[in-house]
Amino acid sequence: MSSLHDIPGTQPVTPPPRHPKAIGVGVMGLHEGRTMLTALATRCRHLYPVAGCDLDAEKTAACKREWPGLFYTSDYDEMLERPDVGVAAIYTPDSQHAQHIIRAFRAGKDVICTKPLVNSLDGAREVLAAGRQTGRRLMVGQSTRFFEPFIRQRAAFQRGEIGDVELADAHYIHRMDWYYRKSPWAATDTDWVFLGLSHPLDLLRWYLGPIERVQAIGLRSRMGGAFSVAGKDIYLVNVAAKSGALGRAMGHYGCHELPRARNCIELMLYGTEGSSLAQYHDMRYVHTTAADARATGGGFQPGALGEVVEDYLYAGRHYYFNSEVHGMHYGEFANYADDFGRALVEHRPCSPDLEEGIETFCLMEAVRRSAAVGGSVELAPLLEEAGLH
Repeated sequence: MSSLHDIPGTQPVTPPPRHPKAIGVGVMGLHEGRTMLTALATRCRHLYPVAGCDLDAEKTAACKREWPGLFYTSDYDEMLERPDVGVAAIYTPDSQHAQHIIRAFRAGKDVICTKPLVNSLDGAREVLAAGRQTGRRLMVGQSTRFFEPFIRQRAAFQRGEIGDVELADAHYIHRMDWYYRKSPWAATDTDWVFLGLSHPLDLLRWYLGPIERVQAIGLRSRMGGAFSVAGKDIYLVNVAAKSGALGRAMGHYGCHELPRARNCIELMLYGTEGSSLAQYHDMRYVHTTAADARATGGGFQPGALGEVVEDYLYAGRHYYFNSEVHGMHYGEFANYADDFGRALVEHRPCSPDLEEGIETFCLMEAVRRSAAVGGSVELAPLLEEAGLH
């Protein structure tokens, strides 16, 4: 996985040398997809951009000005027919993901799809069946996993520094009136459990393993009501994992943000050996560590833990944000794209893959149902209905 470790200081990003077996990518949906084109062209070694596709002529024209050497079309099938497109990267509205993934699989392409992978059980079944029938591979673009502090937090967890996670606490809070104006379908055609809440729910699933049941409550904010949001845009969620560990997720998309007090996305892990916090946008990673008794002449009690704050914002903002402004997802997109490209080139697993993405969708659907009807919802029936069992 690429990360800040590979980027020297605060210098502008220099494209890495392309791997001799690097795979060409066609990007469908050129709003967030425009960011992916930039990430592929400037930060990836195992994948590179060859084509872009969108129905919106203005978005296509903007990409042509930035990356004029690529092939552009408004016909998705035309893009999929190209032999130089080995991977289709999908950044279309949520309700279109299933059909676009299936068409790519059937055209012999592997797929990167932005989160959520799907937003209906029908779509989940159809995508899973198409993936199994064609043998094509997929990575879900869960960008938070691939942001610097979350990469470091995961590495520490895998080294055993946190121990077994007993409680995971995640949130994503972000005022979204601008998003409704840009993408009106977000208010009427989907639910925030599949949009913003997909980040903290994915993080819980990543650390807690399979989730057994959820209990959620939700509310539509006053701002959400002003945009006729169809579902809820405030969620509080408790989850119980099969391992016995617990998790909590919170989302609020009609709030007045207070970023100095709470970052947009945070994940707090409480483990048997220590605790840690990863933050987005500020790029801080805060964690416990064995206290250095020498600092106080040996006065600490055995097993005492200190606290460390690692701040990578100054060093990493050009790679992750492309500027000093905290915006877009250049670094995260590049990190997950290149992780997938390397997995394809080296024939190794990737995460989150197709089945993990379907399981996380079932978790989101359980949250939606719990908030809609009250009470807890078991995941097993949803997993079976989606085709995983």
